[in-house]
Amino acid sequence: MLDQKLLEILACPKCKGKLEYDSEKNILSCQACRLKYKVENDIPNMLIDEAESF
Repeated sequence: MLDQKLLEILACPKCKGKLEYDSEKNILSCQACRLKYKVENDIPNMLIDEAESF
C-alpha cells in the first residue's frame, strides 16, 4: 500500500494530472491520458514508455 503523502504529490508524468490509486490491482491511473502505471513492491513505475492504456 502506498503512503498517503506520496499519493498526494504524485502526478501523471505525461500530462501532470491527478492519479488515482487502485490498491486491489496495485496500479495508478490517469483518466486524462487513459494510462495506468504499475506499482511493484510499493514503488510506482512512472515511466511513460512502460505505462499501459485502458
